[in-house]
Amino acid sequence: MKKYQNYINGEWIDAKSGKTFTSINPANNDDIIAEFAYSDESDINEAVDAAFEKRLMWKNTPAPLRADVFYKVTAKLEERKETFKDVIVRETGKTNVEAMGEVMRAINVIRFMAGEATRLAGETLPSQQEGVIGYTKRVPHGVVGIITPWNFPLGLAASKTTPALVSGNTVVFKPASTTPLISVMYVQLLEECGLPKGVLNFITGPGKPAGDVLGKHEKVKAVSFTGSTNVGTSLGKVVTARGAKMQAEMGGKNPFVILPDADLDLAVEHIILSGFGECGQRCTATSRVILHKDIAAEVTSKLVEATSKITVGNPADSNVNMGAFIDENQVKNFEYYVEAGKKEGAELLIGGNRILSKGRDKGYFVEPTIFTNVSSDMKIAQEEIFGPLLAIIEVDSFEEALKVSNDIDYGLSSSIYTNDMNKAFNYLENVESGVSHVNMPSIYSEPHFPFGGMKCTTIGPREQGKAGVQFYSETRTLYLKP
Repeated sequence: MKKYQNYINGEWIDAKSGKTFTSINPANNDDIIAEFAYSDESDINEAVDAAFEKRLMWKNTPAPLRADVFYKVTAKLEERKETFKDVIVRETGKTNVEAMGEVMRAINVIRFMAGEATRLAGETLPSQQEGVIGYTKRVPHGVVGIITPWNFPLGLAASKTTPALVSGNTVVFKPASTTPLISVMYVQLLEECGLPKGVLNFITGPGKPAGDVLGKHEKVKAVSFTGSTNVGTSLGKVVTARGAKMQAEMGGKNPFVILPDADLDLAVEHIILSGFGECGQRCTATSRVILHKDIAAEVTSKLVEATSKITVGNPADSNVNMGAFIDENQVKNFEYYVEAGKKEGAELLIGGNRILSKGRDKGYFVEPTIFTNVSSDMKIAQEEIFGPLLAIIEVDSFEEALKVSNDIDYGLSSSIYTNDMNKAFNYLENVESGVSHVNMPSIYSEPHFPFGGMKCTTIGPREQGKAGVQFYSETRTLYLKP
């Protein structure tokens, strides 16, 4: 079996404990992908020290030269996109189409963020004192910790490490333990494209020691995290308590509103895409479908019909629409919320079961699921499920649809389908979400626009766009009197 190591100070090395862990294919548990280094606090401290040692060298490297590494990465990744796609399918359970979408998004975000190297601009302002020149410049923090999740292992590695490194920081990167191989391949690509030793340091293993060390370590000046709300909130308290910078993207419970004048077929198509794509394992996935009563029956019928046509199975097969959950824990979490929906009085229209039929008995497959007769206070309408479960809530008016949309602790993404532009703009102005859409899926975003949420979804500045670079750098004000 192939064995992969940590990457510290430009060398691939075993964990100090000598321990390893394995990664498996979620669509076929018999397919053991590889072994990886099981890192503990000592490995992470070594990675931090290596990053700290190289921080001034990398900071003083001209920004356009830092960007050159990533232009090379985009070219190589474009050449090898099929290879990267196949590994994402095998490691995450995504379909071929979904995996290729992640590769292409990674290419786009790396290309955009590399371009930001020539736009790390300050400004020159007139001074109130004669003979004084005043100006600002952006400078890196130093050592940055980056912790990424399993649902977009390549996309989020790219969208976090690229702005961090282009801005002049050195990095300690810890990926999710369920999807380490695609992260190893990404680091190997950076090494191949000329990233100097020690600038990026990579460790694999359980999340707790990494979070503890990166959260508390005085040499780590900023931490970027994507994952669960509980972990992100706890980590944020530790990081900010010592005055370091924190960025966290966490949960979502995203509403999808449909008004009577909408294109109902388009809306149904986009609900299927947003709610069941990637098994609903996206923070931007549609979770609550809010239907005006006048079209609720028609839309519900269309949704059930479309859902019944979804093929669940081996994600490598071209005829499969929905692949596998990432692991057994996600299956159990899904089953818990199906039972919770039933107990609280919601009506199960379709799905709700784990799939164990021949050919799918060795993977983590579940049925796409729809509940109706859901009230806004039910668990399946309030708590993040991170699975293919839609909760249909009927409302009497646009005003009630807006109220229900906001009746939640999360605030990441939202969508409304209507041809009434007054109501569309009213919704955009008043819905409590960081990313909002009109007649577009809740999962839609572009890498040059800021991405992030409101309420308990996000801590700190936005990711992507210029905001991504701004988190990884800070402003200095400089006065000069010749």
